[in-house]
Amino acid sequence: MDFSPSFILSVATESDIIRYTILDYACRNYKSFENCLNLLFIFVLCMLTKASISARGAVLLGKQLACDAFDEVKPLRVITHAHYDHMLGLQQSLEKGDAVVMTPATKDLIDVLKGSSFLKKGKIKILDYKETLTYEGEQITLHYADHILGAAQVLLEDADGTRILYTGDFRLPKTPIIEADILVMEATYGNPAHLRPFEEAIENVLVSLVERGLRKGPVYVFGYHGKLQEVMQILNDAGVEVPFIVPEKVFQVSRVCKKHGMRLGGCLLSSDEDAQVMLQKSVPCIAFYHMASRRYVGKNAFRICVSGWEFESPCRRRTENEYVIALSDHSDFNGLLQYVEESRPKLVITDNYRIGDAAALAKEIEKRLNIPAKPLPS
Repeated sequence: MDFSPSFILSVATESDIIRYTILDYACRNYKSFENCLNLLFIFVLCMLTKASISARGAVLLGKQLACDAFDEVKPLRVITHAHYDHMLGLQQSLEKGDAVVMTPATKDLIDVLKGSSFLKKGKIKILDYKETLTYEGEQITLHYADHILGAAQVLLEDADGTRILYTGDFRLPKTPIIEADILVMEATYGNPAHLRPFEEAIENVLVSLVERGLRKGPVYVFGYHGKLQEVMQILNDAGVEVPFIVPEKVFQVSRVCKKHGMRLGGCLLSSDEDAQVMLQKSVPCIAFYHMASRRYVGKNAFRICVSGWEFESPCRRRTENEYVIALSDHSDFNGLLQYVEESRPKLVITDNYRIGDAAALAKEIEKRLNIPAKPLPS
């Protein structure tokens, strides 16, 4: 491909979609003083960016929108879902921004996780999936993402007709793939080694392991909010008919999930006398606790930890009475590549702020799909 300064300048002038890669390519190929002047001009053009990720983790789309972290310049904020690393600086966004946008389920989950008065500190805009908000000439639409309840992808279409998509966290195949000119995507499993060929077997392995544990008495399941409720639904749909025992916070999150259509069955609070008796007398039941409680409860019981960071097999024995089930709410490396290929972007930005391997993913996108890709923040 021709990367002469005149070519680069013409491309930068006609379209800033590939602005992030222009300087990288040009700097590697041209060093003269005259070319440096050309690059300086290009740099000025490139300052008006359409997508980026800030040093604080804000995914910046178009002229007005920040996603998943506070940004001092962008007046509008979207929360893609109710995990802590996507609610960064939420109080500042409420106090200083024009509005914070989210799905109805995400709003209900935040009310539980942060208290019902927290979101009243600012203006909230609730958007259903495929509903569009027009703000200062830009159109913002939330699309479904299979991750936790309420998770959304964010599509921004600017006045030039450029489609800029931020996936948020997602899992294929249930997440719809949206075509975009600029794709900003998660990179949790961006390392090519992070493959999960056993994905379809995981639910059956989980159900069988729980049923085996119930023959001995109570089973304790440890995971994070959202994933715990997914396990409840899997077990409920599989016909595992024993009491589900949960602490207060898990109970409240589960109630929101049931309100929005998840099939969880009935739950008993762990503080209830009946629940305590069942656990003390080793009556078959399943206790669901946040991963942070793993060191403190059910130490001698049959225990299952639910983690996505398992790539060798769907189930791993950790100790005599503890197992790890490889249930993830993120797409593996092949799923990430599939999304890029089918989205057909002209530029990909990989999220280098949150946990994952954005640099490796960007490198592989360029190598395998021949699409310019850059990890940000750099």
